[in-house]
Amino acid sequence: MRLIVAAIGRLKAGPERELAERFRDRVAKAGRAVGLRDIEIVEIRESRAQDVAKRVLEESIALANIVPERAVVVALDEKGQNVDSGAFTGALRGWRDAGRPAAVLCIGGADGLGAEIKQRADLTLAFGAATWPHQLVRIMLLEQLYRAVTILAGHPYHRE
Repeated sequence: MRLIVAAIGRLKAGPERELAERFRDRVAKAGRAVGLRDIEIVEIRESRAQDVAKRVLEESIALANIVPERAVVVALDEKGQNVDSGAFTGALRGWRDAGRPAAVLCIGGADGLGAEIKQRADLTLAFGAATWPHQLVRIMLLEQLYRAVTILAGHPYHRE
């Protein structure tokens, strides 16, 4: 199964990009042993529309266009479910074992994700009730993906 982190906006060069890349690289290396063959980060340009609704719609269309057929869609949204690392790993394991070709994890821009992506999502995930900048959400998501991979591999990175 492929993992695709689809994010509205770019991480500029600097410590955030370096940390995100470090976790992406860890997932890529460790994931092969547990049936995750690739992790890709797709950065989508932020819409320049003046109207918020139009901006969110344009960004959602761009996200929807990169979702492969039969892929799992995970929407990151502050109103989503707060799941622990074990539950997230269980969901990832289930999708992999069901033969889903990819999981696309969608991070919205400053105005969030559109209803189309949220309705299409197999899981809507939150990192707590707080609102987080999308740059930090990307890093936290990549760390959770790495944590899930280590749990699947039986590696001691995750401690309960």
